[in-house]
Amino acid sequence: MLQENSEFLGRQSSDARIAQHARRLSDQLQTLSERMFPPTAQKALKTFSSTEAASLVGVSDGFLRALSIEGKGPSPDLSDTGRRSYTLGQVNQLREYMAAAKPKDAVSYLPHRRPGEKLQTIAVANFKGGSAKTTTTIYLAQYLALQGYRVLAVDLDPQASLTSLFGIQPEFDLSDGDTLYGAIRYDDKQRPLKDIIRKTYFNGLDLVPGNLELMEFEHDTPTAIHQRKTGAQDIFFRRVGLALASVEEDYDIVVIDCPPQLGYLTLGAVCAATSLLITIHPQMVDVASMSQFLLMTSDLMSVVREFGGELNHDFIRYVVTRHEPNDGPQAQIVGMLRSLFAEEVLTSTAVKSTAIADAGLTKQTLYELPRGQISRKTFDRAVEAIDAVNREILAEIQKVWVRS
Repeated sequence: MLQENSEFLGRQSSDARIAQHARRLSDQLQTLSERMFPPTAQKALKTFSSTEAASLVGVSDGFLRALSIEGKGPSPDLSDTGRRSYTLGQVNQLREYMAAAKPKDAVSYLPHRRPGEKLQTIAVANFKGGSAKTTTTIYLAQYLALQGYRVLAVDLDPQASLTSLFGIQPEFDLSDGDTLYGAIRYDDKQRPLKDIIRKTYFNGLDLVPGNLELMEFEHDTPTAIHQRKTGAQDIFFRRVGLALASVEEDYDIVVIDCPPQLGYLTLGAVCAATSLLITIHPQMVDVASMSQFLLMTSDLMSVVREFGGELNHDFIRYVVTRHEPNDGPQAQIVGMLRSLFAEEVLTSTAVKSTAIADAGLTKQTLYELPRGQISRKTFDRAVEAIDAVNREILAEIQKVWVRS
């Protein structure tokens, strides 16, 4: 039998063999996904203790307790021991309650965009895979949602890792047109982005999923350019921005996970973005690759500018990821980057942590994982580092809005 299989494989073309491998792997992933999340089940976010909820809202635990006793605001879940817990949706209801009760301090409780504050669109990019681009994207999007912002996460990577982390299996759970491609394609099958956006289990955080369909935009664009199917207003590098503009009233911040290559999708995201985050793994081979990425990006952006593209970003920041602070060579590289780019390298770094990897095994982040499921010391250290990075990025956004 083994010999027959070997002979059969010898007769198969490479593309057929790879397709067979892809089907086997997809089927296995679907089986694993159904074990973790049965077909009738959906991912759900943990609840927050009254202390955690009070911290998120910006009030004291005693104040929340008094509200609950008086029957004001959302009713928390009570355990057998009398402990109160809140869903993220209820935390956001508390924010709305406090904003209405104290209108002078409304923005501190409910930080949505105010009139005159433009939508912030942040593209997370790097030419090289393995730079924690998707991890940076999802942790930033979830952090912003936890702070009370209305967030849209966009998966522009055909590999769709971000989509998978939200509990959606790209091969099985999406149909034609269910990605951003459906809103930016060139034919009459184009759909409104509002119809593509999906609510997630993370209150305040919506998703535009991705899958291999996104590659169609890379294939279609040269033909569209050659056949002059688009005008100056909807040329390829403006299409992502036009799609996002159709839903901008619903969100404060958009976070885009770009593909790990410089194609039409990445250029569209860069042109749509108000700000750029470039992830860096502090290894010399990765930094050398990033040098080429920056040179190529600069060249392509200059061509886009010649054709009328607007490329004035509010800020560009480099995020050091998978950082091992006690590693000598990494410390030298981080020092070199700071000497070259100064304040454009975030002060905080995303440390390499087994806690992040362990959470990822069940398609979760540390923001989703109940505290105590893994080593508390490891958990706290990782969350502290992630929070510090995200706080810096949020501070940059608030500067643009002239809030700080």
